[in-house]
Amino acid sequence: HVQLVESGGGSVQAGGSLRLSCAASGYTYRRYNMGWFRQTPGKEREGVASIDSDGRTRYADSVNGRFTISKDSAKNTLYLQMNSLKPEDTAMYYCAAGCSLTLVCAPGAYWGQGTQVTVS
Repeated sequence: HVQLVESGGGSVQAGGSLRLSCAASGYTYRRYNMGWFRQTPGKEREGVASIDSDGRTRYADSVNGRFTISKDSAKNTLYLQMNSLKPEDTAMYYCAAGCSLTLVCAPGAYWGQGTQVTVS
């Protein structure tokens, strides 16, 4: 049984930084592409960044150059370093396993419970 647990969200002023973590159990990061998504009330879920088993990454245009996705396979942990945060980055952030590098997720993908990021 795959479990994903996000942490690291919080409130920060514009221009600040946060690092999100996603700890996984039940499998290893070598098997799945991993991704970060975000969603605000009333809006569709947005793909933010992804990383595949070979370490290749992709980013949404809105975060490219500000966010960095990485993983520590030995710790089964995924990270999202977020710098130069903007108010429009405010959202619930979710990690997912089993989506494509282009951040398209099949029904069988695994999701965490989310961590809130608020930028003022």
